[in-house]
Amino acid sequence: MEALFQLLNSIYPMSKELSDYLNSVIKSLELPKKEYLLKAGRVCENVYFISKGLVRCFYAKDGVEVCNWFMKEGDVIFSVKSFYTQTPSNESIQVLENAAFYYISYQELQYIYKTFIEFNYIRGVLTERYYLLSEERIYSMRMQRAHERYNYIKENHAELINRVPNKYIASYLGITEETFSRIRAGKKY
Repeated sequence: MEALFQLLNSIYPMSKELSDYLNSVIKSLELPKKEYLLKAGRVCENVYFISKGLVRCFYAKDGVEVCNWFMKEGDVIFSVKSFYTQTPSNESIQVLENAAFYYISYQELQYIYKTFIEFNYIRGVLTERYYLLSEERIYSMRMQRAHERYNYIKENHAELINRVPNKYIASYLGITEETFSRIRAGKKY
């Protein structure tokens, strides 16, 4: 839990009261590779901090899985729309490597927002970070060619190339596995 507290305190120093409350409500969870943290159709009731491992978020379209995120150690993950609206998710979150998480429920987080005002600053900074990542993703998918999207991942998230199966990276890039293989081989597409 130390890494989670370091992240939160690096954004804004937490009061002892907030730290004590978090210590009392944060739970831990370990899941093996291929297990689901969330399945489409279920409500995302928790927000998770990944202390170990790698996960992917995806949705199914016409029977095909489309990857839209990869998250690893140090990242916060949840199905955004499902969590904030407490409605069934249209995406699934699956573990790609044996993983360990710390998590807190929607209700507990709402209590923190109301009770510990300093946490709202932390919330704002985290929201900004992930919103910027989302904007980069949208720009990449709309404005860059497939090989440019691959080069961006290679330059900015190189560890994913070695940790994520090719079929999921291809899906994330919006291309077939065959096209992905050609791009990796240095052929522009």
